[in-house]
Amino acid sequence: MTDELNNPQEEGSGLSRRGFLGASAVTGAAALVGAGALGSAVIPREAWAETVKAAQAKAHVGPGELDDYYGFWSGGHSGEVRVLGIPSMRELMRIPVFNVDSATGWGLTNESRHILGESARYANGDCHHPHISMTDGKYDGKYLFINDKANSRVARIRLDIMKCDKITTIPNVQAIHGLRLQKVPHTKYVFCNAEFIIPHPNDGSTFELGDNAFTMYNAIDAETMQVAWQVIVDGNLDNTDMDYTGRFTASTCYNSEKAFDLGGMMRNERDWVVVFDIPRIEAEIKAGRFVTLGDSKVPVVDGRKKDGKDSPVTRYIPVPKNPHGLNTSPDGKYFIANGKLSPTCSMIAIDKLPDLFAGKLEDPRDVVVGEPELGLGPLHTTFDGRGNAYTTLFIDSQLVKWNLEDAVRAYKGEKVDYIRQKLDVHYQPGHNHASLCETREADGKWVIVLSKFSKDRFLPTGPLHPENDQLIDISGDEMKLVHDGPTFAEPHDCILARRDQIKTRKIWSRDDPYFAETVKQAGKDGINLLTDNKVIRDGKKVRVYMTSMAPSYGLTEFTVKQGDEVTVTITNLDEIEDVSHGFVMVNHGVSMEISPQQTSSITFVADKPGVHWYYCSWFCHALHMEMVGRMLVEKA
Repeated sequence: MTDELNNPQEEGSGLSRRGFLGASAVTGAAALVGAGALGSAVIPREAWAETVKAAQAKAHVGPGELDDYYGFWSGGHSGEVRVLGIPSMRELMRIPVFNVDSATGWGLTNESRHILGESARYANGDCHHPHISMTDGKYDGKYLFINDKANSRVARIRLDIMKCDKITTIPNVQAIHGLRLQKVPHTKYVFCNAEFIIPHPNDGSTFELGDNAFTMYNAIDAETMQVAWQVIVDGNLDNTDMDYTGRFTASTCYNSEKAFDLGGMMRNERDWVVVFDIPRIEAEIKAGRFVTLGDSKVPVVDGRKKDGKDSPVTRYIPVPKNPHGLNTSPDGKYFIANGKLSPTCSMIAIDKLPDLFAGKLEDPRDVVVGEPELGLGPLHTTFDGRGNAYTTLFIDSQLVKWNLEDAVRAYKGEKVDYIRQKLDVHYQPGHNHASLCETREADGKWVIVLSKFSKDRFLPTGPLHPENDQLIDISGDEMKLVHDGPTFAEPHDCILARRDQIKTRKIWSRDDPYFAETVKQAGKDGINLLTDNKVIRDGKKVRVYMTSMAPSYGLTEFTVKQGDEVTVTITNLDEIEDVSHGFVMVNHGVSMEISPQQTSSITFVADKPGVHWYYCSWFCHALHMEMVGRMLVEKA
């Protein structure tokens, strides 16, 4: 916490606004409802100061101690994934995905460009939703998946090495937003929403949003990372989640008006949640009842309502208004759709969905069993595994804790208060995420709230402010704010896994498929990557092979001609963890990391005659500065 929070400016019992907010956030006192309540209660300095200290102590991770959880943050506009320790909130690593990273060489090395494929032409990304693969509804620690809204891509990260190993561009759509995974029996599919309606074909022949303009729900095979199928829907897709039976997924849809302006998109009082029956989709494809679009071979099933009749594969459940987040409760009972422009969340009973698809319910709203009024701007809901939900209120700048079963009782007409607490968060929260909340193991210990604005929480940084991630203790009856953390470039969402669920390698395996293509080329050239330091000349293409072991390269000099395409391949022979080497060719835009037992390669054009030094960029030894070499470029 800040000094101001621990030491209010005013004498006596008066607090500064920021001090008051910090104190009330920790204690939950006076059940503050919004900014209008400021000043309605005064908390004795001694009481709130002691509570602050106790809450902070619980989140403290001392020197040399390990965090209880891994946190994986979407990097937002940076295009990366960030790894944090929880509860310390210490940043451990950044995993480049849709960005160029000079530290590791991602986007520069041949290995990374092979993974990026044709999409390597994009230098930007917009990461939103990180999710970890599951087996039997629990994290298995194998993969993390992340979307790129900016360029309609989905990436997979191997969690044993914490590097991206696959990237897929989704055909026929624009802007992949919501993303979730199949939970049981294992993650067979990665489900992702394409947000924007576009005409088909989108070739400039029409710009109208007529019958042939739509977006689609997409399923990716988690192992091959190939798009398995797509489903056409009505409306703009937003967020999605899956049940614990393996049958149903659901997505929020806004813009039921099919408009392209702000006023038009808000005209209807209700939009909908669209529910997908996965086995029915697979059956339609097996029976050949699908089409393909454009050059893509992906099966496309029509999930729109036509002439008042439902598609076999979807059902549309009206909910208010411009719904946003879609979250599955860890007990498997409910889909929660967050209203955004309504103060309510809609609770959809998953056990009623088979009857809805079987035509046994007269009104699709019959599956809605609760619609608690929570506050202004509900965006996302998370869970503690004890029957409570936690919803961010964007307009109110609050996190509200409410009880699921009490909300169902209230919807039936009982007089019951389902709201347990409202906590001020700073400011305008978007996503939130409780520890293990997407699994059957939700443990109710911590909630992360990702707030879009920080305003006065940190040192000023000019017109562009950091955003604010806040750590909240939810292990007791009251929520307690224990940490503010500034963060950059809109990290949209996060996910927490227990540290024992993530098994990382200490050094690379020599048969790792990550650099298999490079090993294959070395084999063609007759090179033993562990022993050979050679230059292979193939016309204007030159392949330079060298080893590295702290503090020297196997080749300290090689000669090429001006205009040659040079590929440098380096194998790190060190077997001690944390002894990584780098390779930077000065003034050539060349940089890469080579960790223990890894092989990395990078290709560039030697277009400048003369002497060009290369050096190790990762500090590896007391003589690290002496780990250098020269490329001699002869005039053409």
